[in-house]
Amino acid sequence: MAERNNHLVIMAGGVGSRFWPMSTAEYPKQFIDVLGVGKSLLQLTMERFAPVCRPENVWVVTNKKYASIVREQLPDLPAGNVLCEPCRRNTAPCIAYVSWKIKARDPKANIVVSPSDHIVTNTAEFTRVIRKCLEFTAETDSIVTLGIKPTRPETGYGYIQADLTSSSLRNKEIFRVDSFREKPDLEKAQQYIQKKNYFWNAGIFLWNISTITNAFRIYQPSMAKTFESLMSVYGTPAEQEAIDRCFPECDNISVDYAIMEKAEEIFVCPADFGWSDLGTWGSLLEHTKKDLYGNSCIGNDINLFETHNCMIHTTQERKVVVQGLDGYIIAEKDGTLLICKLSEEQRIKQFSGSDKQ
Repeated sequence: MAERNNHLVIMAGGVGSRFWPMSTAEYPKQFIDVLGVGKSLLQLTMERFAPVCRPENVWVVTNKKYASIVREQLPDLPAGNVLCEPCRRNTAPCIAYVSWKIKARDPKANIVVSPSDHIVTNTAEFTRVIRKCLEFTAETDSIVTLGIKPTRPETGYGYIQADLTSSSLRNKEIFRVDSFREKPDLEKAQQYIQKKNYFWNAGIFLWNISTITNAFRIYQPSMAKTFESLMSVYGTPAEQEAIDRCFPECDNISVDYAIMEKAEEIFVCPADFGWSDLGTWGSLLEHTKKDLYGNSCIGNDINLFETHNCMIHTTQERKVVVQGLDGYIIAEKDGTLLICKLSEEQRIKQFSGSDKQ
């Protein structure tokens, strides 16, 4: 059963368009069915947390222009639980806003914060880890972050250096954080892998409401003062107008820089539940089922001949035939077709614009 004081915050304001032509700035990747399972990444995120959090305690923070998409995709979410940012200000103002909003309703709240566009393949293990971490934060004044056990020297993720010499007395799976590390170059990433106490930073945070609001008061006093001053308007018709006025004045800063790298009582729970942030077509290929030749096909009628190591996503086409390709992305959406080398996918942003060959 989900504890009644457990709250989930889903950050869904990103403008990720790396999965173009499926995703665009108007319809980012968190709202699309990347996996071809009939559910968006946002819907899968909500579903993943169902065992630990009631729907009425789920909060989605998004940009104003995406609010209608969120409500359409999550119809069981109370209307007041969709929080609208008037502009982009990174994750610290986002988390500060929703924290004081939750505090106004539930002063005993125990919170997990998650991105909206990640995938997890072992949901049972994920549930177990989240429950254990929420038990820990409910009983302590600690901040917990999840560290993913790395499977390769990845340069696209930040890392968490843990002190594995001794675990927390309350939970043998939780350890103190020594430091947070920025995305490394390949040589440094290889060193991290060898040391065994470095983990990928999944951007999933857990804390109780007192812990996070006190952390903001200490490390971001101006931001704390802003959202504390709005306690009387949360849940009233005046809330959005107040947020529209105050939010743009907040510093554009991530919660990592604002809080995580400064806090003292900060812990990491190393975990392994098949996590990916699905930041690239290559990561989608890695985390989806492949045929004997390394191809991943998401679509209704895809026929391959002499084709290897390709990511093919063509859910709107009746029939697709591919011959003689190796290491390519083939993706189609609303009349736009992309055929691109996987090794060149960093140029997709260029392809999606007006640049021509």
